[in-house]
Amino acid sequence: MQRNALPPTLQSSFLSCEKDTEIILNKLFMESNPYSNRLKKLLVINTPDCLDNNITKYNDIVSHYSVKDLIDKKYIRLTPRLEFEEHEDVKSYIHISFDDFKTNRINERFRDCIVHFDIMCHTKQWDLQGFELRPLMIAGYIDGILNFNKLSGVGEFVFLGCQEVVFDANLAGYVLTYEAIHFTEDDAKLEALSSK
Repeated sequence: MQRNALPPTLQSSFLSCEKDTEIILNKLFMESNPYSNRLKKLLVINTPDCLDNNITKYNDIVSHYSVKDLIDKKYIRLTPRLEFEEHEDVKSYIHISFDDFKTNRINERFRDCIVHFDIMCHTKQWDLQGFELRPLMIAGYIDGILNFNKLSGVGEFVFLGCQEVVFDANLAGYVLTYEAIHFTEDDAKLEALSSK
């Protein structure tokens, strides 16, 4: 009897949500410049002129923010708990969640799912210059970067809807919803890995 044998590797889409989240965040905040930096500005700099490219200090501030920094400083939330520390500066937030998993219609080893982006902004920080609104600008950059984009391992993002949500008198925003549908390139990569 062999006691130290490793159990077989489990393959489940639920176990890949961590990797999927990392791929999505890298696409949004690192790989899609100049839009990635504009998205960071909308989260980190809570002034109406945050998108003004002539203000170089804003560019300097966001250039130092990695995805890890955005998570550590709680601009990006991965758990449903939204807690605020005492004397915390006003921030804008994005909460990412996966929901409604179902079997992919082409390959039953994959699970397609719904990905939600909850965009939450302090109501006093909604107004930007002109008629622009911070949460809609954030939604616009997320949608522009992800809609019909194929992210290897996650799938193709197909826009399903966007709804306004009001959490309380101070916090409101929008929920963007996408279906992540696995595609045939992922099939080929999985077959190549299993044949090794």
